[in-house]
Amino acid sequence: MPLLIHDTMTRSTRPFEPIIPGKVRMYVCGVTVYDISHVGHARKEVAFDVVYRWLRHLGYEVTYVRNFTDVDDKIIKRANERGVRPEAISDEYIRAFRDDMGKLGLFDVTVEPRATEHIPEMIDVIAQLIERGHAYVAGSGVDRDVYFSVPSYPAYGKLSHRKLEDMRAGARVEVGEQKKDPADFALWKAAKPGEPWWDSPWGKGRPGWHIECSAMAKKYLGQPFDIHGGGEDLVFPHHENEIAQSEASAGIEFARYWMHNAFVNMNSEKMSKSLGNVVPLRNVLAKYPGEVFRFFCLQAHYRSPIDFTDQAMEQARDALERLYKAVDESARKLADHQERTTRIGPAQDAADLEALVAGANAAFAKAMDEDFNTAAAMAVLFDLARALNRVSARAELTTGDCELAQRLSTTLRSLAGVLGLLTDNPAHFLATVRRSELAASGLSAEQIEAKIAERQAARKAKDFRKSDEIREWLASRGVLLEDSAKGTTWRMK
Repeated sequence: MPLLIHDTMTRSTRPFEPIIPGKVRMYVCGVTVYDISHVGHARKEVAFDVVYRWLRHLGYEVTYVRNFTDVDDKIIKRANERGVRPEAISDEYIRAFRDDMGKLGLFDVTVEPRATEHIPEMIDVIAQLIERGHAYVAGSGVDRDVYFSVPSYPAYGKLSHRKLEDMRAGARVEVGEQKKDPADFALWKAAKPGEPWWDSPWGKGRPGWHIECSAMAKKYLGQPFDIHGGGEDLVFPHHENEIAQSEASAGIEFARYWMHNAFVNMNSEKMSKSLGNVVPLRNVLAKYPGEVFRFFCLQAHYRSPIDFTDQAMEQARDALERLYKAVDESARKLADHQERTTRIGPAQDAADLEALVAGANAAFAKAMDEDFNTAAAMAVLFDLARALNRVSARAELTTGDCELAQRLSTTLRSLAGVLGLLTDNPAHFLATVRRSELAASGLSAEQIEAKIAERQAARKAKDFRKSDEIREWLASRGVLLEDSAKGTTWRMK
């Protein structure tokens, strides 16, 4: 079946057909670097990283561009508060972004341009808009503003499906603005005291927010290109304005498919700085491996909102741990059997397991080809893990069992790898999870073992009340005990 992509423009899911056969050009709006990244930023990066991975898996040559907005009112305000130049702020938070996102296992993008490095390209687009009658210069001084004339572009609103009359009703004209229409937006802003500026045909100033992406996308991808993406909060006004200025300046389509990921909610409430419920990504990464957050994101379709809670992260950690344990325990069992004589013979339940292995790749591909349905794709991983556990649990393995277990494990890790999962050494991942769980409990492994020894002594003395108290004390700290004929083992809740 063909790859299907949900297009925000048409509000439909339609077959993907690249403009140039075999090649995909994709632009995804990056962050404004005035602060550290939060979980909403991270969800967007994970979502489009999976798009990038799947397109490459399908054999496409992908050019992936993701920008940094490094000139902005918020950057300037923070720089003035600290008494430093704006580029010091943007440099600091670009480094922070790369450090935090690097822990999520993202593939490197092809190009990562900064807005301030592309001022000439922005000026060229603005000049074209003025020449074509879609933009105008406002003001009478040496340094003047330039605005895009929204009424000059009849298709305005086609992405967000809004009417110009409704947009005018909600538009505000700020003090000092000289717009001809309330819906018009700034392409170039005249220099103000204490702000960075560049020379232009309209005097000293700096670009508006929207023009940067139009200029950089055109430079690195040409026009039109295949996919433009970002968070759903960018549909209006940012992406709507990008389309208007890009198509008005060039006279041709800007991008063929528009993709947008949904929000991260906090305890069922929209995450926003105004509500004070924004969670920095690095706070999450201090408690969980980056792959756990990646797993958390991929449990839901990228167009569905997800609810971020401690419980949700713990569930994601536990589920990912089950996948790693399936691989780890299978490897241990196979290694143990290789050291001893394994009974010659076919695999038990060979036909059923062979069918599972054969169908896993097809089921995974079907899920991913249906608008990158990672939730359905991950269900295939757990089917494989359960089958692998069934084989590994057998008291005695045949040579056929060993071969089939190896195929199950290889298939599981291969498909998971397409999603950026199960990329760590299982023993290392499981040890990392245990350390983080222990840190949360406030106990060390040695303290837990000492409590277990104390409990064993109480049981031996038939002091079952004390034995139960120790079990309950450990359980209250997230440590669960499991008794068997071989002794007592423990795991985190």
